[in-house]
Amino acid sequence: MADVGAARRAVTRHPAVAPLAAGAAGAAGAAYLYRTDPHEPGHLLPGCPFRLVTGLLCPACGGTRMVYDLMHGHAGAAWHDNRMLLLAAPFALALLARWTVEGLRGRHWSPRPTARTQVLVLLVAVAWAVLRNIV
Repeated sequence: MADVGAARRAVTRHPAVAPLAAGAAGAAGAAYLYRTDPHEPGHLLPGCPFRLVTGLLCPACGGTRMVYDLMHGHAGAAWHDNRMLLLAAPFALALLARWTVEGLRGRHWSPRPTARTQVLVLLVAVAWAVLRNIV
């Protein structure tokens, strides 16, 4: 009988593969988004399934428009599209950068938020969703 552990070790990828693939997919998406205005109809960008079902804005609604506006130098429009995602974007980019750097160093890394941090993020997202739907 073959050693399952040896088989798993044989197909283990380098720790940099996943973050580099995520970065490449993000770059490809950004290239498409740069040329595709999500403010206008007739594009292949997906809509929000939560909004489609409920008619309400989810915490991430407006994120695609926000990124488009940022790429075109319209910070005020990006702020209008989704303030919370705009404020969270630097943290997400920092996490991606750390993941990539650690992967390139040959180390596996993933953030380990505490339960308190996870609850805080969830509460902020819910509060943001409620606030943007009533204001």
